[in-house]
Amino acid sequence: MRGLALPADSAAGQVARGGEPVSSADFTVDPRTAPYVPAELHGYGPFAAAPFGSGGRVLGSLTVYRKRGREPFSAGTVEMLVAFAAQAGVVLALAEGANARHRVALYEERERIARELHDVIVQRLYGAGMQLDRVRRNMRKRFAQADGARLSDAIDQLDQTIEEIRGTVRALRSPEPRHDTGTPADLAESARGEVRIAGELLGYPPTLELSGEFADVPAERADHIRAALREALSNVVRHSGASETRVTLTRDSGGVKLRVRDNGSGVPQGVATRGLRHLAERADAAGGKFFLNSSPSLGTLVAFDLPLD
Repeated sequence: MRGLALPADSAAGQVARGGEPVSSADFTVDPRTAPYVPAELHGYGPFAAAPFGSGGRVLGSLTVYRKRGREPFSAGTVEMLVAFAAQAGVVLALAEGANARHRVALYEERERIARELHDVIVQRLYGAGMQLDRVRRNMRKRFAQADGARLSDAIDQLDQTIEEIRGTVRALRSPEPRHDTGTPADLAESARGEVRIAGELLGYPPTLELSGEFADVPAERADHIRAALREALSNVVRHSGASETRVTLTRDSGGVKLRVRDNGSGVPQGVATRGLRHLAERADAAGGKFFLNSSPSLGTLVAFDLPLD
């Protein structure tokens, strides 16, 4: 009888919804129960059902049967059944509480790992990649072509590793209800961190302007904005030669708007812009807009807008 489902309107179903205990000398002919007896139980007669739960919360019903022709359940036996069902409910409630505490501890550990990966490991890899790229640019003439290619490959591998770690962070945070993609992310603090790292590599601090409230920006949207800011600042460090950089992050009724401006020489022709293409793809997939304006005389403007609805 494993897997047998009783109708919600049956006596067992009514008891499970908080009804009183029920007993019958033959539930196949009792008008309260006969309409709901499945074929698998036609060989039984005496029947009793008691609710089980804890603290006023009913979790289900406990039913017992005897073969047809056997003696009905006595009042004392039904009382014992009720007491046993109550104890079973306590055990189930305790087990449910233990499972809930275990889930909370697991979620907290997943969040701790995700935070450590994002706030520490990714930042260190990002800084190392920027340092390597600056070495490659500053010492290009002193490197043999093969050595320069190997250094470029190392930088690409760091970029790929960062993306993989970000994917891991999203996977750690998103599958469980407690850390779904709607969990707010501290986008303002992330922006300050990105600007601080870029300032160390540029030799001067970029200007950062924040306007609006960013505490409730969903994590998925914050990730897109963070990636756009990191890529835009990376291009300033790598290619622009700028002496001034301004980052503006605005939250309004239309969403979040990011602007990164510099007074450098623009993105050189022939330079790979894979990261910028990825940002355009990100914006398109998220229903946002990406815009790049770059020239030797005017510098570079990167615009990345995302709606929050």
